[in-house]
Amino acid sequence: MTRSHLHKFGGSSLADADCYRRVAHILLTHGQSDDLVVVSAAGKTTNFLYKLLSLRDSGQLWQEELQILISYQQTLIEQLLSNEQARDLRERLSTDKSQLVSLLSLEQRNDYQLNQVVSFGERWSARLMAALLREMGVAATHVDACSILVADEGAVPNILVAESRDKVQALLALHPQERLVITGFICANRHGDTLLLGRNGSDFSATLIASLADIDRVTIWTDVEGVFNADPNKINDAKLLKSMSLAEADRLARLGSPVLHSRTLQPLFNTEVSLAVRSSYASHTDFTLIAPLSSSASAPVVTNLNEVVLFSFKMNADIEPLLAILDKAGITPLAYWSLAQHKFELALTLESQKQVQALLTQYSSEFLIEELSAQTDLGLVALVSADAHHFRRSFARLLSRDAKPIYQDALSLVTLVPQAQVSLLTQKVHRRCAGPRMRIGVLLLGVGNIGEAWIDLFKRASPVLDHELEASVELVGLVGSKKALISNDGINLEQWQQDYQQQGIEWDYDQLFDQLAQLSCDEIVALDISASAALTLQYPELFARGIHVVSANKLAGSGPLPFYRELKQQLSNRRLFWRYNASCGAGLPIQHALNDLRNSGDTIEAVGGIFSGTLCWLFENYDGSKPFSELVLHARSLGITEPDPRDDLSGRDMQRKLLILAREIGLAVELEDISLNSLVPQALAELSLEDFLARISELDDDLLQQYVAAAEQNKVLRYVASLDKVEGKLQAEVGLQWVDNNHPYANLTPGDNVFVIRSAFYQGNPLIIRGPGAGREVTAAAVQSDLVHICKDLLQE
Repeated sequence: MTRSHLHKFGGSSLADADCYRRVAHILLTHGQSDDLVVVSAAGKTTNFLYKLLSLRDSGQLWQEELQILISYQQTLIEQLLSNEQARDLRERLSTDKSQLVSLLSLEQRNDYQLNQVVSFGERWSARLMAALLREMGVAATHVDACSILVADEGAVPNILVAESRDKVQALLALHPQERLVITGFICANRHGDTLLLGRNGSDFSATLIASLADIDRVTIWTDVEGVFNADPNKINDAKLLKSMSLAEADRLARLGSPVLHSRTLQPLFNTEVSLAVRSSYASHTDFTLIAPLSSSASAPVVTNLNEVVLFSFKMNADIEPLLAILDKAGITPLAYWSLAQHKFELALTLESQKQVQALLTQYSSEFLIEELSAQTDLGLVALVSADAHHFRRSFARLLSRDAKPIYQDALSLVTLVPQAQVSLLTQKVHRRCAGPRMRIGVLLLGVGNIGEAWIDLFKRASPVLDHELEASVELVGLVGSKKALISNDGINLEQWQQDYQQQGIEWDYDQLFDQLAQLSCDEIVALDISASAALTLQYPELFARGIHVVSANKLAGSGPLPFYRELKQQLSNRRLFWRYNASCGAGLPIQHALNDLRNSGDTIEAVGGIFSGTLCWLFENYDGSKPFSELVLHARSLGITEPDPRDDLSGRDMQRKLLILAREIGLAVELEDISLNSLVPQALAELSLEDFLARISELDDDLLQQYVAAAEQNKVLRYVASLDKVEGKLQAEVGLQWVDNNHPYANLTPGDNVFVIRSAFYQGNPLIIRGPGAGREVTAAAVQSDLVHICKDLLQE
């Protein structure tokens, strides 16, 4: 029967008697009766054994230090086991001590004898843990890994997989339903001589044995909770990763992760074994699961190395053959750069410097390697993710002039910087790329035609927006004139109308603001797509609560000057944004153009145009053949005018738009400063809608007379807004004008807006912006554009 789990415990998890008891508790509560267990030497035992060898080789006394080590092991035995179990382990420890004395007393020792000295720590741990489990009534046997792991000798032992698999499978068959506690760090050659598996050898033992035993899960229990998206000792808000792919984990390990070692991960490739990294000091907490077959990308991880070596050289070949040579030697560069004229740079860990130097020297004649130099005053900062390419732009923005260009592969972005910059750049990259994604909530105020068009647009744009902004932008609220629906989980864009009708509740502003305060959003942007004067009066409260605003509603931007100035003052006092490009010209970039001109040092001298798509449509289609009133009623039936056509014919809408533009170019003007010549006679202005429509023909005679008179002069009628400085005085008016047939205001597409800007830079040939100035789609697009600009502003450093 296949066993499902292998647990590995490092030296820090076995430092004292309490640690052993904790490990035993973990095995009883988190495992099965037939689990495998791999253990390292307790505490600093291995370091102590190396110290004994060092003392012996330098001719210093080592006997007292050996007694300290033996006493440490004896204390563990006494504190953990009853007399019978303790007596057996004490006798074995006494035998081991005699063997250690014998080995340390030799005048000369071969490598196998050195390995034998160092291997005692793991043997003691396995023996003691198995005895402790038996003490607790659990069937358990300790196993010397030299009996199951066979290797050819080399700089690092090369495991003979087929032979070792047979031995492991035979061992499992011999001990069914029994916990096997196996030594880590050691194996043997075919003659049974002890070999050491090197740095992180115990972790490698664990994953290797798991792959040979066909086990589903390896858990490495250590003194940390798992893999974090940055070093939690250096980054305060580093977060534990609950999962990551094996490929990501391997790249992170190769770039210097203190938790993982690349060699540990290699046995897991091409298997179905998953690896969990957990804390033996907090077994109840979350942990990191590394899944070999995972195709999903985890959150990005930022890592660094304070010291690296950068080899620079010139050679007559491409770098790939050299990389293959390094790979064969077990060396993977941290990053490399191919420069011009066959110049190359290789970034490597300091521990590989001598080996790489030797290889470059060895192959110098074959590749004609010259100008070889090594730089060691640099550090490395890297980001690891299966989606690494998504973060390149954000990463690159943070680099100083001293940084190396970003090296990019399928799983990482890497740069080198002066060592003094490593810590700060790591923090910046984590905050920008790997920290919590900013959540920006969007509140839609106005769920009519334009609101519906905006939601359709937002639904299509959301995936691209989330990717480009590297933030989560979610619709969290829908507010109409009677109902409101606020959801911290976000509004379902596929069924928002149904949810709004069924779940929306009556609201008032106090209640609305309280609900918004409960949202778990980093920022909130309110989209005012209403025409509500009452809503514009709430702008000060929105700003006071830190809520940004996008306005298609013209009433705030064209409100009383003191109110407008108060809003602008609130914005300047805090990092708040208010954009209202949709309030003039729908999607046309008129306000962008005015701001760009002013920012470039230009001076705006005049702004004019036709700012109403409705009035443009009416006068482009009016040719005197039919009464003007008939044309108005036809436009009303097509939905081109407002329900009450006087809202368009009065010119008040264009007057407000001109006021907004005037203020945008820095003029302190009120609505009353703009002369308004309405198309609606005073006698019709105060009537009910029904009475007005009954008497709408009273518009016809005057307009026909003006049309005929203008035509006699080869001119056409257009309803125009204009703002100009004449002899230092401001002249602003909105009304009917006769314009030449070749004027920019003539021959427009019905429904267009046109803006004409004259400035110091644009004198004889003014800047003209023309296009659709009305319609739900273009207005929704303008609102979306303003929203994206605010989101980008919020994400700036």
